[in-house]
Amino acid sequence: MGKKIGITPDIILDVAQGLLQTRGYNGFSYRDIADAVGIRTASLHYHFPSKADLGVALAARYRVRFNEALEDITAQADDARRRLERYADLFRKTLGADNRLCLCGMLGAEIATLPDPVMAEVNGFFRDNEAWLTDIIVAGQNDGTLRSDTRAVDQARLVLAALEGAMIVARATGDAGRFDAVAGAVLGQMEARI
Repeated sequence: MGKKIGITPDIILDVAQGLLQTRGYNGFSYRDIADAVGIRTASLHYHFPSKADLGVALAARYRVRFNEALEDITAQADDARRRLERYADLFRKTLGADNRLCLCGMLGAEIATLPDPVMAEVNGFFRDNEAWLTDIIVAGQNDGTLRSDTRAVDQARLVLAALEGAMIVARATGDAGRFDAVAGAVLGQMEARI
């Protein structure tokens, strides 16, 4: 089978992302991608010489797209509570797309087996999210809509860990309602008590 016309690196990344989000980094091979796309594995190696190269490209693309979504939330939602709800919706939508997990959450679970450049992108994703959440929470604490008795960075870490963990539990139990309950509880506990 020769190289198919119209197969681009983005198409390869789309297929690989679906595999990674459902099976994990170590749960798929170039053969799985090649079969799904309809090309030879040699053609994959042309675009991504190693699985580490593919992993870096996947994590970097996911990180950029996620940061763009965070920018959209900041621009479109005008208060901290609504921004946090929209943030949780990003994870809920991912879970709703064929029971997928956050790509960097899935990679994080396999961190000990990842090549260093992939680890760096995963760590960058979590740093980006913690920084964005911290800024949103500080703004909410300053305007009185969010509780201020806990450090914003600690609340940011709680939100991120709770949403990532809730995705895993919801997927494992086949009950997406568990994700919704955790997201609602975590965000509800952050509201200022008037």
